[in-house]
Amino acid sequence: MQIENFERLKIRRIMDTNIKRLTRSLSDRKIAGVCGGMGRYFAVDSTPIRIIFLIALLLGSVGFWAYLICWLVMPEGE
Repeated sequence: MQIENFERLKIRRIMDTNIKRLTRSLSDRKIAGVCGGMGRYFAVDSTPIRIIFLIALLLGSVGFWAYLICWLVMPEGE
């Protein structure tokens, strides 16, 4: 019984390390690390993501609200 539980925990730990998580970047940040975290998650440079947020901000307040929601929802990276 204890061996089965140990094996389950071991498998769960291995699976958790392979999951890609969307987190805010601690190193590539200008304001809160949202764009840096998205860049790392999608494996692209964060500059185009910043430009997209800036364009969305200039076209209306959508960029501001999207950034704010991401800031509040995304956990900080390690």
